[in-house]
Amino acid sequence: MRVLFNVLMGLRRQEINGLKYSDVDYINRTLSVERQLGKELNRNPNGIDDKPMTKRELPLKSSSSKRVLPIPDYVFEAILEERKVYEKNRSRRKSRFWDSDYICCSNDGKPRSKDFHWRHYKELLKSAGLPDIRWHDLRSTYCTLLLKSNFNPKAVSKLMGHARELVTIDVYGDNQNIIPEEIPELLTYMEDVMPKEQYRMEDNVLDAVTEVEKYLPERTE
Repeated sequence: MRVLFNVLMGLRRQEINGLKYSDVDYINRTLSVERQLGKELNRNPNGIDDKPMTKRELPLKSSSSKRVLPIPDYVFEAILEERKVYEKNRSRRKSRFWDSDYICCSNDGKPRSKDFHWRHYKELLKSAGLPDIRWHDLRSTYCTLLLKSNFNPKAVSKLMGHARELVTIDVYGDNQNIIPEEIPELLTYMEDVMPKEQYRMEDNVLDAVTEVEKYLPERTE
């Protein structure tokens, strides 16, 4: 799930760790980025505070980081499958299940540490025959592919949670940030699952126009 949220939705690592199922709009298939999960800095000059929690809910990096994102079909289906696992674990571990609603969590419902994914990610790259791609390169590639596909830079900036469009162009507009072109299979896959809805800017929120009828539960007479 972390890889999907990173490479197919451009989310930051701590934003991914803070995602909850309550952030998912299952009708419109959108995801609200509301918080990040991480370590709060010790701001006491005397240094006598209790040891800070490493998995604390924190405000987002900036006001522009709070955003609503369209969920690609592939990621939406993965969320539904992950929710089934969550509910199964909750029913099996009633007395010791930490029901905090986190999407990326342990079998006991507890949030994962920021580095939990690292070993699994490296193993995934190796098993897939991919080069040693940095984790942040996935977010960079997501942005670069959108820009190469002629997405509106302002829309891409909203998707990435950047305060200014200039940041998106300067940092991610360089083709050097893209996963090497010699991996055409991966690039073709990513281009297939990138957002294809038409976007409109209204009240600084990015809306996705999509058909929702097929995702509604069937009516029973």
